[in-house]
Amino acid sequence: MSQSLTKIYLHIVFHLKTSCRIIRPEDIDSLHRYIGKMVNIAGCQVLQVGGTEDHVHVLITLSKTENTAHVVEEMKRNSSRWIKTLSPYYEDFAWQGGYGAFSIGQSQVNTVIRYLQNQAEHHKKQSFRDEYIQFLQLYNIEYDEKYLWTD
Repeated sequence: MSQSLTKIYLHIVFHLKTSCRIIRPEDIDSLHRYIGKMVNIAGCQVLQVGGTEDHVHVLITLSKTENTAHVVEEMKRNSSRWIKTLSPYYEDFAWQGGYGAFSIGQSQVNTVIRYLQNQAEHHKKQSFRDEYIQFLQLYNIEYDEKYLWTD
């Protein structure tokens, strides 16, 4: 019997709809834990979840039987439903339709984990918009800016 031996690290990023209220500071950690659970339920392994009041970064190892689009869909759909149960404040909560997914190597894992753990500090110096464009450029992903910030 043959075996599929894989270890694919993905750094996934997604943002709130622009028309949506930001995530309250007191709810960020709970949301991150919930998103981590969704990754694990999908058969992948969460390594770190980070972000701020308007976006989320998730570092995972992708299961050999799962695909990126489905994992992201599960994270976004379920976390959106869940956060709405916390308070009427979130009644219109929604994530933007798109996402970024960037593969990283084993040697980058600890660096990315630290980066995600320090998102609040990082975003005192750099906007999400600039950060996201920087990732797209770093990974040579072609994009049209007019579609990056639409709901």
